[in-house]
Formats: sequence, structure tokens, C-alpha cells
Amino acid sequence: MADSLPALAFLGAGSMGGAILRGVIASGIGVDGGIIATNRSAESAAALAGLPGVTSIALAAQPDGNLEAASSAGIVLVGVKPAMVPDLLREIAPRLRPETIVVSLAAGVTLQTFSDVLGTGARVIRSMPNTPATVGRAVTGLAAGASATAEDLAEVRRLFETVGAVIEVPESQIDALSTISGSGPAYVFLLIEEFTRAAIGLGFGESDARLMAEQTFIGATALLEASGEDPAELRRRVTSPKGTTERAIAVLQDAHLDRTFADAAAAALARAKELAAGA
Repeated sequence: MADSLPALAFLGAGSMGGAILRGVIASGIGVDGGIIATNRSAESAAALAGLPGVTSIALAAQPDGNLEAASSAGIVLVGVKPAMVPDLLREIAPRLRPETIVVSLAAGVTLQTFSDVLGTGARVIRSMPNTPATVGRAVTGLAAGASATAEDLAEVRRLFETVGAVIEVPESQIDALSTISGSGPAYVFLLIEEFTRAAIGLGFGESDARLMAEQTFIGATALLEASGEDPAELRRRVTSPKGTTERAIAVLQDAHLDRTFADAAAAALARAKELAAGA
């Protein structure tokens, strides 16, 4: 497997596609044949036009831009809104080369949708990145279609590793993964919000409360990453016997956080199934 990636086409390089595109560039990994990105508006295209090695196309000015991008790419990333995916696939299908890998960035769109339009032989991989991709700290789930090879998956994995960690799962686990890594940043932000409110309740001003709450989370996760320790072990080190932290932890455990998080994940998964059924 080469150190470089094949030519890339980002069809719909919005916030997520744009984040991954920037991650590829920032990583310094080689891209044989360069990168083409398409967006509907000239304004969106202009935001990417200055990036090194990127050809940015505004579809408003160049209506066949998706066709041009897809026909020359080794990996095509489909980043348009989910409802627009089938029409886009029908548009590019005649120009896709058989060896091109098609990667879905569209939440909720199944591999079956891709094979229905592109044919069962199409080499398709479904991805589920999360919003920390914008700062290079994503968790991305990858689910390979039946015709994607191990080499295809390894290549796409290398692409997404430029913006964070990658987990390979069967497609049946993509929705479950999304309830953890996809929705998970919102859970963390909610905890920081409530921690900040607790600090304000203890008499601190809002700016000091925010600083304490946010930097405590940021510092704790940095310590977790740097130490390589299990989080339960780090918690024990902070929790002195019969101390203040032990009493606080007891209150949190009495609130059945284990059940609360399990219920939250189950609720998100149930909603994902409703959305898939069109509810």
C-alpha cells in the first residue's frame, strides 16, 4: 500500500467534508492527482479555493462539476444532504471508474441506497465522523459494503485517520456508534453546562465558572490521554478515602448515571430507527 492517497473528490464539501479535506492537507499526506471539491455556491467554493492542491468548483458556475470531479478521482466522498444523495449518484454513475471507492458522509443513508443506484459491484464505504473532525479529533466509524476490498477499507481508514481515530464496524452497528461518538459531544457539552451552573451556584461569576468547568474537563481528558491509564484508575487517584471527592462521587452514583447514560443511548438509537423508517 502506497504512502499517498489517490486523487480525491469531495462532492458537497460542507462543514464535515471541508473538515476532512483540511485534515488531509494538514496531515501532509500525499494525494496523487490532487483534490477536487464541489459546492453549490460561489461563496462556499471560495472558502476552499486557496487551499494548497485543491481545485474548488462552484456548481452554480460549472454545473457539470460533480461529473468532472468524480471521473478523475480514486476516492469520491459524497457529502451532500442525505435527501440529495440518490440524484447525485445517478448523475455521477456513468462517469465513475470501476476501481473508484465511493465514501458516504451522509448520515442515515444506507449502503443499499448506494448499490441500488451504482450497482452491487460498486466499492462503497459508509462513514460516520463526528464534529470534532473540525479540530482533528474525530471518532469516525467505517462500514464497508460487500464489494469493497480490505485494501479499499485500509485506504479510506488512512484518509479518516488524518482527522482522528477510526473504528471499523458492520453497517448494523453504525447507528449504535452514532449514539456514542456522533451524539456524544453534545452529552459532554451538557455536562460542562451543568458543571458551570453548579459553580455559579457556589458564588463564582460566570466567566470564572466557565473557565473552571471547561478547563477541568479539557485538563482531565488531556491527562487521560497522556497517561494511558483507565479512567476508573484516574478517578480513584483523585478520590481520597473519606474525602470531599468521595462524598461528591457518591451523590453522582446515587443519581444512577450508569442507567441514565444507557437510557440516553437507547433513546438516540430508537430515534435513529424511526428516522430510517421515515417517521
